[in-house]
Amino acid sequence: MDSTTIESIRDDFGFLDDWEDRYRYVIELGRKLAPLAESARNSANKVQGCASQVWIDTKVSGPPDNPRLDFTGDSDALIVKGLIAIVFALLSGRPAKEILATDAQAVLDSLGLKDHLTPQRSNGLASMVARIRSDALRALAK
Repeated sequence: MDSTTIESIRDDFGFLDDWEDRYRYVIELGRKLAPLAESARNSANKVQGCASQVWIDTKVSGPPDNPRLDFTGDSDALIVKGLIAIVFALLSGRPAKEILATDAQAVLDSLGLKDHLTPQRSNGLASMVARIRSDALRALAK
C-alpha cells in the first residue's frame, strides 16, 4: 500500500460526514493496495471465516526475538479489499510483539466500522485480525 496510516484514516473518516462517503473512501483505500502475486492466492494464505474470498500473504524479517511482519493481501470484494487496507495500515510493517499488544478491534471500533458493516463483514474483519495475530505468534515461536 502507500504510506497511509491508521491515524490518517481516522482523520479522513472525521472529515467525511456520511457513511456513503466513508464507504467510497474505504473502497479507494482498497484500490491502493499493492497487488497480490497470483502465486499467493493459495489455500495457505486464504483467510477462513470471511464471506468473501480473502488472501493475506505474510513476510517475516528481522530478529527472531521480535520479527517484523509485512502483509500483502487481496479480496474479490471491493469493500473487503478496503477493510484489508485499513487492517494493514494498523498492523503491517510492525514488530510481532507490537502487533500482539495492539487492540486492533478497539481501534477498528473507534472508526465506527462495526455499526456500518453487516455481521458477516464484521466477522470477516475479526478473522483477518485473528489471522495476522496468529502469524505474529507463529513468527515469535520460530
